[in-house]
Amino acid sequence: MLDLVIDARPADLGNGFGVKRILPYRLRRMLGPFIFMDHAGPVQVAPELLPALDVLPHPHIGLSTVSYLFGGQVTHRDSLGVEQIIRPGEVNWMTAGSGIAHSERFEDPATLAGGALEMLQTWVALPTADEESAPAFSNYQPQKLPIFTEPGVWMRLIAGEAFGLRNSVKTHSPLFYLHVVLQAGARFGLPRGYPERGAYVVKGSLEVGGHRYGAGQLLVFTPGLDPVLVAAEATTLMLLGGEPLGERFIWWNFVSSSRERIEQAKADWQAGRIMLPPNDNHEFVPLPQDRTRPAGSGSPPPQALS
Repeated sequence: MLDLVIDARPADLGNGFGVKRILPYRLRRMLGPFIFMDHAGPVQVAPELLPALDVLPHPHIGLSTVSYLFGGQVTHRDSLGVEQIIRPGEVNWMTAGSGIAHSERFEDPATLAGGALEMLQTWVALPTADEESAPAFSNYQPQKLPIFTEPGVWMRLIAGEAFGLRNSVKTHSPLFYLHVVLQAGARFGLPRGYPERGAYVVKGSLEVGGHRYGAGQLLVFTPGLDPVLVAAEATTLMLLGGEPLGERFIWWNFVSSSRERIEQAKADWQAGRIMLPPNDNHEFVPLPQDRTRPAGSGSPPPQALS
């Protein structure tokens, strides 16, 4: 029923802001096309300390970043000149393709208006044919995202297709990504038709096959089986998965099916060939010092938040 249970590990973004890192994991590099997942917060921060959480401009290739907030807000700026305040319930999908740089800053005390800062960051690897696609950014408002409800169940489709629902979020390969809220005792299943499926417990706990799993755990399900998820208490989940893409190399913020392409991306960032955001270009994250290491094991950790 379960192939693997991944416990989120603590990770420091380098500015004292701790997150829970779920993917990549040594026994499971990807889940469908999802190759990276961080859970930040919930955290209350004094307004004067907000700038310390900023993620400076940094590069990506070969992937799409997906930002989804439960609370607070963050300002996104990128090489395309986009400036977007990201708020809870929105889907912010940035396709890096051939190369993009972006920043995420916490600039306003209103960042924490209405509650603590809490967000999920995922990276979705691109199919080989789309790895060199033109960079793009799209913001999708909550009212444009389909919601399903029944007694004890609330569900929003963030991206892809599941349970007969689909939306206008542009994806590059078959996948599903869902925000699900269950009341105690509610029963829920998994989307069918995908070979790789998982459930990340944001808060609360689940029972699956007579075993209980809690917050900070990613359950990776056995292909072909359709378990019933039972909420042991009020529980928030992220369901995700899709069609696998094949082997991908990940080095820092770069993802590719080719080691050589990652080496080129290192050189491009080092030489300034990946454009900084025009409205945030006075500082940036330098290439990690161990840049001579090949893509794969032993590479520097990704630069979260995304």
